[in-house]
Amino acid sequence: MDRPYRAVRTVARFWIWFFFRSIEVRRADRVPRSGPVLLAINHPNNLIDSLLVGAVLDRKVHFLATSALFRNPVLARFLAAMGVIPVYRRQEDPRQMARNTEAFEACFRALDAGGLIAIYPEGTTHAEPRVQRIKTGAARIALEAEARRDGRLGLTLLPVGLNFDARKSLRTRILVSFGEPIAVTPYLAGYREDPFKAVDALTTLIQYGMEAQVIHVERLDLTALIREIEALYRDDLTRELREERGLGAAQVDPFRLSRAIALAVHFFAEREPARVEALARRVETYRALLATYRVRDAAVRHRATQPPRRRITLTTGAVIGAPLFLYGALVNALPYYLPRWLARRLAHKEADYATVRLLASIVAFPLFWAAEIWIAQRLAGPMIAVAFALSLPVAGLVAYRYLGGLARLREGIRFGVLALRHRQAAAQLVDERRAILKDLEAAKTAYLSATRGSSW
Repeated sequence: MDRPYRAVRTVARFWIWFFFRSIEVRRADRVPRSGPVLLAINHPNNLIDSLLVGAVLDRKVHFLATSALFRNPVLARFLAAMGVIPVYRRQEDPRQMARNTEAFEACFRALDAGGLIAIYPEGTTHAEPRVQRIKTGAARIALEAEARRDGRLGLTLLPVGLNFDARKSLRTRILVSFGEPIAVTPYLAGYREDPFKAVDALTTLIQYGMEAQVIHVERLDLTALIREIEALYRDDLTRELREERGLGAAQVDPFRLSRAIALAVHFFAEREPARVEALARRVETYRALLATYRVRDAAVRHRATQPPRRRITLTTGAVIGAPLFLYGALVNALPYYLPRWLARRLAHKEADYATVRLLASIVAFPLFWAAEIWIAQRLAGPMIAVAFALSLPVAGLVAYRYLGGLARLREGIRFGVLALRHRQAAAQLVDERRAILKDLEAAKTAYLSATRGSSW
């Protein structure tokens, strides 16, 4: 790994650690430490996807990226130094499609040299909770690279899944999952006889491999309901698993629960559509009540599940932590809110929002911190400036997490006011939520019985 790439990866790792709540990496050991590797990755979150994959691997990754990024000469030089290979897409400039021969040759050279290439076979980033039908590029590269070496290249082809708990939020949980290696050599004989048929067969296998690593929603008409059930029910499932099995918080896999919810909804949609329709109507009614009384589900859930003593403890903690929050918010307010403002105005797609915000934050925080440190040095001297500089990232993280707790506290107070002024309405919300959970518990029991708990 060359020094420029190592330096960029170090910077990327810091900012990923700073901004994201947690990043779980599964089976990264499936990526060999040397030798040719081809990663086929889903593409939910634009540039963040490449930063994540590059940050979690200890090898240099040659990403395939749209040639549109190379139009700026300065950026083109930087991307070339990072080993990025330009790909020419028809929708950008049909006249340049012939140049994809150069892209394939660059891939073959990198693989022949024992390099690692990453490709996004979906072709573009998107906001759908599924792997879109992938293109044939990954299969074509894998088969041609092995065919040129008569099957002796030793290529490792791996599907990779990127899962974001909340796509637009930076303080979210992320899962980077490396799937089982896909054998390429069994397709070589067919590739020599009928390249199109062999490429199509391997592409289908790559598709299945990628889908197995993500929370894949097969039917898009069920997307909204799956997201609603996940928002309403996943925390309750987590609590049940912890209580029933004696698990710690880190031992419960939220992404596995999300996948199980999606599978269960598809299961009942095929076998008991009336149950799914009734549940959807009940959830819609509950959401309408929340909108009518201007409260959020989290406040109703906390009122229904947390004892008064726990709510008093949280309120006390919020009061005690207020001074540190105010300090952190004061010194980090502008670099926090400016990237959000820019992302809302510049991101034209949901999949672009987090990337715009992250890039703007990477620029904004150092600039504002440098300016604040300079002011501190001018006003109070170098020692105070050093102490102030050390406090900035810590205070920023504390303030960000406190801000989330403050929002929950505010919602709790709003629901408390509703309970005092309109007791019947508050009781209706709690009862409606409990009724939905009762239906979901019954569905869970039926699903586990029918599938013998295979996906739980």
